[in-house]
Amino acid sequence: MKSTRRLKVLLADDHELVRAGLERLLNDAEEIEVVGAASNGYQVLEQVAETNPDLILLDVSMPGKGGMDTLKELRQRFPEVLVLMLSMYPEDQYAVRLLKEGAAGYMTKESAPEELLNAIRRIHGGGRYVSAQLADALVTHLESGDGAESHTCLSDREFQVMCMLASGRTVGQIAEELVLSVKTVSTYRTRILQKMNLDNTAQIMHYGLQKGLVEPVPK
Repeated sequence: MKSTRRLKVLLADDHELVRAGLERLLNDAEEIEVVGAASNGYQVLEQVAETNPDLILLDVSMPGKGGMDTLKELRQRFPEVLVLMLSMYPEDQYAVRLLKEGAAGYMTKESAPEELLNAIRRIHGGGRYVSAQLADALVTHLESGDGAESHTCLSDREFQVMCMLASGRTVGQIAEELVLSVKTVSTYRTRILQKMNLDNTAQIMHYGLQKGLVEPVPK
């Protein structure tokens, strides 16, 4: 009797309910097998070595070693493993940066379950995945010749810190979450203000909301 090897998927998200929902969805697909689940980047790297997955569903925002840093290390240490990024943030602001770092696709967590399965199958087949809406937006942007947004001049780490500042986190909170010193985060903040020609954190917060980089705080 001929057997077909199933696609091995590793889940990475710091919310247990999200992981459970993804595992239930993927296990219902006959050709997919969930081989592990991780809540931060360090666990991802450990489990990749142990489970040898074909594809990782990787959350952008995780405590400690976040999705962007984890993606970079995965590309260096396990270049054969495919990575589909998942995020709550708008794809037009994050996707291009992550695709340049080697992600095979990017999806928001608001996407329909069927779209996630289609994205996984497309990536496993050798393609890359972005939504139709993002593809149209990128084409429009290229054709219009618009100048680059201020935040595109930031390094990946600066961009990450900028988004965290824009979401209302303090320097101390960011340092704890990223496992950095307060002095290092303060240095990043200074560079961000200089590169983006801004004066203070309040302006960073306003910029982040205006550009859709963070979600507005519910009233």
